[in-house]
Amino acid sequence: MGRRRLIAAWAILTAACAAAQPTPPGATRGATPGATAAAPSAPPVLRWLVQDMPPHFAYRDKRPPQRVEDLGDGEVDGFLRLLIERMPQYRHEFIELSLPRFEAQVRQGETICSVLHVRTPERLQWLYFTTLHPPMLSRQIHVVVRREDLAKFASNGQPLQLADLLRRTDLTGLLPRDRSFGPRIDRLLAEHPERAPRSVVAGRGAHLLPMLRARRMDYTLEYPVTVDDFSASHAGPPELVKLPLVEGRSTLVATAGCSRTPDGRRAIEAMDQAVRQLAADPQREAWIKAWRKGTPIDADDLQRLNRFLDERARGPAQIE
Repeated sequence: MGRRRLIAAWAILTAACAAAQPTPPGATRGATPGATAAAPSAPPVLRWLVQDMPPHFAYRDKRPPQRVEDLGDGEVDGFLRLLIERMPQYRHEFIELSLPRFEAQVRQGETICSVLHVRTPERLQWLYFTTLHPPMLSRQIHVVVRREDLAKFASNGQPLQLADLLRRTDLTGLLPRDRSFGPRIDRLLAEHPERAPRSVVAGRGAHLLPMLRARRMDYTLEYPVTVDDFSASHAGPPELVKLPLVEGRSTLVATAGCSRTPDGRRAIEAMDQAVRQLAADPQREAWIKAWRKGTPIDADDLQRLNRFLDERARGPAQIE
């Protein structure tokens, strides 16, 4: 019995000493020795492609955004701000890349998202897409020419047809390389590669308007608001003129894309949910005004936008 009493006394003494020890920071009393409470994990990083493409996506002070607060007030960067506000589960970063470099890094398996890419069948091979909003009138592609050359593009006041323009051998057109103008125009250019305007690498603005003013070609294709913004910032001759194009409303819907990776899939799902939250928001009118910063929206555009948002609010996820 003496041996048993000695063992019991030793056990009681050991327990008392353990209870008297201070609890390490972050540890739970009574837990297995050496175990500590898990520190909260940092939110995952979501990287966004940015480019200075005024007025759709315009840098402030000509520098890429470093924070959400640095985003501009254009149609694209303004909507990106609305999305990010409804995606608090991520820490958002911005990365400036050319379109070819963006594609290369995405194809190599990096997860990057973009609100600058139009959905095309080819891009579905390496990007997930979700729909954001219908195109505004500002996203109707025009033929851009110098006013001094208007007589060469006479059309009796009717919108030009790109198909007819491509048959002309007396005119030289240039387009930015790797840029999509939407399915109708892209298909037309692909069907007649021998007649399509030559593509060249664009500058930081992703357009060729400086080259057009320098008379290095006769025409290019661009959004009217981009032309207006460029002309306001670069006063002087020659004046650039925008001519409506029959195939101009080629972009059926504004989209966001993310790499076809597991992280990209989770990001595009979060983006789709954010759009549906915006669509169902009872304060829809307020956020539309905040998005456009008071810029009036054409009545037809507003009707089309509300119809689109009503469908998004009621419908399922739109991811492909």
